[in-house]
Amino acid sequence: MLKKLRVLIVVGMVSLLLGGCVRSQVGIEFRDQTHGQIVGHIILGEQMTRFGQDVAKEWLPSLNRRAKPLNGKARRLSEREIEVTIPFYNGADLQNKFTAFFNPIAPSSRQKLDLPEGELPQFSSDLGLTQNNLIFALRNHLSLELDLRSLALISTDENAIVGTGNLLEFEFTLATPWGGRAIVPETAVEGESVATRDNGKVLVWTLKPGEINRLEAVFWVPSPIGIGAAAIAGFVYLGFLLKSRFLTPSSPQNAGVTAVEEG
Repeated sequence: MLKKLRVLIVVGMVSLLLGGCVRSQVGIEFRDQTHGQIVGHIILGEQMTRFGQDVAKEWLPSLNRRAKPLNGKARRLSEREIEVTIPFYNGADLQNKFTAFFNPIAPSSRQKLDLPEGELPQFSSDLGLTQNNLIFALRNHLSLELDLRSLALISTDENAIVGTGNLLEFEFTLATPWGGRAIVPETAVEGESVATRDNGKVLVWTLKPGEINRLEAVFWVPSPIGIGAAAIAGFVYLGFLLKSRFLTPSSPQNAGVTAVEEG
């Protein structure tokens, strides 16, 4: 009875203080074949800022511990917002860094380790990226699975007591130079859709905390290596044409005719 009463008190406090208070955005931004970055934002609501000033201070070291080994950084933009940026330079680099950031501790080791105070909740991710090089551009097929079941803030052995959907807003964004196309599975629940921003160049998925989220998209990015190689080949060919037309020495027969005319 005492245990149930304690749970009810905690639920009431969480509902009062944290209701709809945390907004988390995770995104991948592609610029071209060799440049991009993983970007994350944690935005605290006004209630969270007022009642939990120390939350951002506790989360910032945790994010830095994950981002720094990946050549990334975390910084506090304001009292209510933390930003993480991690650069990547190709598809394989993106996969490795995304997995390392969101899976800093192996699943088999999580129960054996005592996480530092203020460590963010652990959740697993599985990112797949298939790229086909068509000289001037790369066709990318991205698939991502995010297991957010660990984000249930208060739970029993079997069921979450507090609906995390009311406590946490979670979005995943994919930004590409030419836009992309989201692949929506046939089993998608009615009403679930992918929003677009910036004239279709940004795809936005609304994720569900406490569940396994799967998303998929196809998009193209320019290939500076292929474009540069084609440009060099074009200049070389143009130079060859100019040389053959204007710089070819006159033949002896033409030279004799010219001498007679001058005489």
